[in-house]
Amino acid sequence: MGRGRAKAKQTKVARQLKYYTPDTDLSALERELHGSSQRDGANDPRPVEDDEYDEYGKWATGGR
Repeated sequence: MGRGRAKAKQTKVARQLKYYTPDTDLSALERELHGSSQRDGANDPRPVEDDEYDEYGKWATGGR
């Protein structure tokens, strides 16, 4: 007993998800998808220097 009410709620939620069509800004999506290839290095705030890895290299090879 009591399963009918829970099943009805699940059915209602499933139906809302199935038929809900939000307004999509396709031009914004297009800008986002095409804009990322033009700015591949935009998330890297500074260039990496080779000297930054020298200390790690010495440690990883046992100081050789």
